[in-house]
Amino acid sequence: MTPSTFIKINPADSVVVCLKAFSQGETIVVDGKPITIAQDTPMGHKVVIDDTPVGTDIIKYGYPIGHALKDLKAGEWVNENNLKTNLSGTLTYEYRPVDEQLSIANEHRTFNGYVRKNGEVGIRNEIWIVPTVGCVNGIAERLASQLQTETGGKGVDAIHAWHHNYGCSQLSDDHENTRKILRDIVLHPNAGGVLVLGLGCENNQPEAFMDLLGDYDRERIRLLVTQKVDGDEVEAGMAILRDLYAIASQDRREACELSRLRVGLKCGGSDGFSGITADPLVGEFSDYLVAQGGTTILTEVPEMFGAETILMNRCKTQELFEQTVSLINNFKEYFLSHGEPVGENPSPGNKAGGISTLEDKALGCTQKCGRAPVSGVLEYGDRIQTNGLNLLSAPGNDLVAATALASSGCQIVLFTTGRGTPFGTFIPTMKVSTNSVLSSRKPNWIDFNAGKLVEGTSMEALLKEFIDKIISVANGELTRNEANGYREISIFKNGVTL
Repeated sequence: MTPSTFIKINPADSVVVCLKAFSQGETIVVDGKPITIAQDTPMGHKVVIDDTPVGTDIIKYGYPIGHALKDLKAGEWVNENNLKTNLSGTLTYEYRPVDEQLSIANEHRTFNGYVRKNGEVGIRNEIWIVPTVGCVNGIAERLASQLQTETGGKGVDAIHAWHHNYGCSQLSDDHENTRKILRDIVLHPNAGGVLVLGLGCENNQPEAFMDLLGDYDRERIRLLVTQKVDGDEVEAGMAILRDLYAIASQDRREACELSRLRVGLKCGGSDGFSGITADPLVGEFSDYLVAQGGTTILTEVPEMFGAETILMNRCKTQELFEQTVSLINNFKEYFLSHGEPVGENPSPGNKAGGISTLEDKALGCTQKCGRAPVSGVLEYGDRIQTNGLNLLSAPGNDLVAATALASSGCQIVLFTTGRGTPFGTFIPTMKVSTNSVLSSRKPNWIDFNAGKLVEGTSMEALLKEFIDKIISVANGELTRNEANGYREISIFKNGVTL
């Protein structure tokens, strides 16, 4: 991409995106026509290229992103104050399949991972303590700290306690969501050993929870119910952890095909560059990994609103199409049942970065999954069953959505951001900046800079660099969130607390 001062993303667009801040009175030439900037306009924001009457749809990425709230003059700054979403309630959709053939060669590349007894592959070999209920969070943290002190952190990649607030005083879907996410964490291949730590009186009864795990590796997954321990539960827990550590510390990496890699696709703190740089780059990687036989997963269902038909029509089958329709409409009904509009997005940070409506955000967000067909649709808490591109039900909240991606079985989350965030979930959470300013300002947060795409670097060259970086992370290179120790989980809750 040749460096420029603005970009018209699609030939049909009625706006251009500013690649630098413009001052009132500056002139740009779009499609051979000079346009005078009507007011100071920040980098990443939009200006309209023709006189536009009130009520007219504004087009970006080739699709409507809302309609003009007033008459707009060519060169005028388009933002949340003069642009309104077209979104409303649930819709009826028609399946119009699009079968785009992608010509991407299988390069037969490998990464070095930990092959588990059930055939799944981890890219980390860690010891985890997973509480069945928040009441034992303190004990879990103490156990993790003590094992870290005893071992000096050597022999395994990390030691963590995944504290949370739940496991009791929950009903119905909330209770089951907690159990499913905790089950998924316990079974995750990035763990070489797991201590499930229970209290004993919680709704999430420890023994019943262990049944939920199915046919698990009983050598590497152990249970301790603290109310059943006579005396010091910390020493009882340490005895189990020492045994798990002795087993896991013998694990070694081995070469694995890229078809064994599962990568989550996420964005947060998006800006006007997200749909131009980082999201398309991640989309190119998604297509590449799918072509290698691997798996990618897109979530943040509310941030698909306005671009959902693009995903629906890429579904391989009518059944997957219907599942995707349910994915979208169920989340819309969730919003409406709480008296909230379905277009109540973007965030203040998004707006400051140049995203004005949910459609504007969604058309960038969905680019993270490239152009491959949709092969699977997962409910919240489900684990991956099908290779290829999957869609997962989860909200847009960064912590909840990233946890859901990791819980589904992803070994890495690719997280695009224009505003920046230090957050990481319980697997490596690789931050991809949409612009070079963020990358230079926050090198302790950002793992990869996609902003180079508007500075002269070609997509082909940057994609190659990006693939190499992701494989390095899979091989053991720490992401910034891991190096900083910023790791946590968050579970979706939408019901009562007893």
